[in-house]
Amino acid sequence: MDVAHEVGLLVEEIQRLGSKNASGQTSVKFGVLFNDDRCANIFEALAGTLKAAKKKKVISFQSELLLQGVHDDVDIVLLQE
Repeated sequence: MDVAHEVGLLVEEIQRLGSKNASGQTSVKFGVLFNDDRCANIFEALAGTLKAAKKKKVISFQSELLLQGVHDDVDIVLLQE
């Protein structure tokens, strides 16, 4: 699967699992995304897909790398709907 396609799928999953924040942007907690069965089946390397999407300025989050357990409460904010 190519990166652009995976980032597109990630956007769809964030929209499905997330909710609008005070700024009107869709956001989801990393733990919700990581523990979702559908996401687990779609993404072989969720952390890598998140990093690629952040680099492309599609999403934003407050850490360099997200790890299960440690970063479960980190918000992933969708910058491009």
